[in-house]
Amino acid sequence: MSEGGREGAPGTRSAGAAAARERGRFAVVGHVEWLDLAVVDHLPRAGEIVTATDHLEAAAGGGAVAAVQLRRLAGHADFYSVVGDDALGARAAAELRGALGVALHAVPRPGRGQRRAFTHVDASAERTITVLGERLVPRGEEPLPWEELAAADAVYWTGGDAAAAAAARRARVLVATGRAPKGLIAAGVRPDVVVASASDRKELAGAEALPERPRWLVLTDGARGGRWEGADGSVGRWEPATPPGPLVDAYGCGDSFAAGLTYGLGAGLPLPDALALAARCGAWCATGRGPYGRQLTGAEL
Repeated sequence: MSEGGREGAPGTRSAGAAAARERGRFAVVGHVEWLDLAVVDHLPRAGEIVTATDHLEAAAGGGAVAAVQLRRLAGHADFYSVVGDDALGARAAAELRGALGVALHAVPRPGRGQRRAFTHVDASAERTITVLGERLVPRGEEPLPWEELAAADAVYWTGGDAAAAAAARRARVLVATGRAPKGLIAAGVRPDVVVASASDRKELAGAEALPERPRWLVLTDGARGGRWEGADGSVGRWEPATPPGPLVDAYGCGDSFAAGLTYGLGAGLPLPDALALAARCGAWCATGRGPYGRQLTGAEL
């Protein structure tokens, strides 16, 4: 793995957080979306009206879901983000800091509303997402404790500007989604790992846009597992994990997978073992309602 700096020790923490950090220091740099999730028998056809059988709301999106999964694995996770300058943004921040237990470092973006995501989940547990509003990602100029990322064992990146990317790269391990390459490219940052869906053209294009190949490109393929490609020409596959129950909801599975991979690599696991852990995180998430109904925990490892 590429080595980041280690200066910039954090300030005083609670005893519980200090104990949790014995398992490693993990962070996410990225975005939040306010999720409205409706459970339906089938996706509505053009002009059709369907009635939801269940509904939930939560602070979610790739950055938030990964941060919560890391917190549940490691006991503590820092989340560098930005929220909307409105009531929904304040609600998202309060939920992340409160019920979801994340150490959120975020400021409201003046004059910007909180981005939202409306999601249908059908009878096959598949999710279909429509996003509403501007994607808000943190900037290095915002007053967040960027220097503390130098002490992180691993960071997962879902978006930010060049300065935020440079701060994230100071961590020992940097894992990035293929969906948000802009800040990485602007900073000339090479992630150790890029995660992309093998069937998502936008994520694949983002991975290809990076000026230098990551050490590993990890390509997920849902219930079929996936494959990885090394910058040195090496290749490999991993098998899917067996879910601990019936499939309920696919929302958040990919983000939980990426968080599990970040945790495993930050904890020093070899890539095959980190991918096996990541696959468990994705499979566990699929058996709960919404992104947080059934994420893997450190006690289950």
